[in-house]
Amino acid sequence: MSILGFLFKEHNLPDEIQVMDREEYKEAISRGKVQLVDIRTKAEFASGHIKGAKNIDFFQGSAFESAFSKLKKDAPVFIYCQSGNRSQKAARRLVELGFAKVYDLRGGYRSWCY
Repeated sequence: MSILGFLFKEHNLPDEIQVMDREEYKEAISRGKVQLVDIRTKAEFASGHIKGAKNIDFFQGSAFESAFSKLKKDAPVFIYCQSGNRSQKAARRLVELGFAKVYDLRGGYRSWCY
């Protein structure tokens, strides 16, 4: 995807979704108890993840939706994937499921590590 395509995609997100850079994200999740979800596969999660994150694999279809149904829809949810692509798709799905505010880590876990 081109840089222009990436930027256009990010700017066309619903109001309920906010993409944050690493520092913003880190500060936001450090403020207290948050719903922090790593949507990568079990193997990716096992290779390293953000402390306190719960693993809900985006590729698990109905199990993904079932796991998210146990979270509070009126409380912000912070999600991330490996590079930011899956999490944008997941964020859109979460809004469709009724989540009021979804925060997505720009660049995913890769950006967290650098």
